[in-house]
Amino acid sequence: MWRRKTNEKLENLINHENTVMHIKSKRLSWVGHVERMRDEREVKGIYEWKPHTTRLKGRPRLRWDDVVRDDLRKMGVNNWKQKAQEGKPWRGIIEQAKICKEL
Repeated sequence: MWRRKTNEKLENLINHENTVMHIKSKRLSWVGHVERMRDEREVKGIYEWKPHTTRLKGRPRLRWDDVVRDDLRKMGVNNWKQKAQEGKPWRGIIEQAKICKEL
């Protein structure tokens, strides 16, 4: 069952880390996990899916993938898809995201 948690309980849950940095590192952890999945997995198919329609006029909305790529660019990570395939370097990138002030 879902319950609302106070800010104090949330801080204790994440060991008093910066909440935004914690969320960004978890997002990078998830994208690495999805990149390592087999192509047959449904989650990977949804992640790689591209719509066949055109977007509406105006400024395009930010997609989840755009935000992840922007975070990696700010951290100076190149060839991130290749690095996501390797466990140890990717864990280092996730740890770097927890302390990176540019994010």
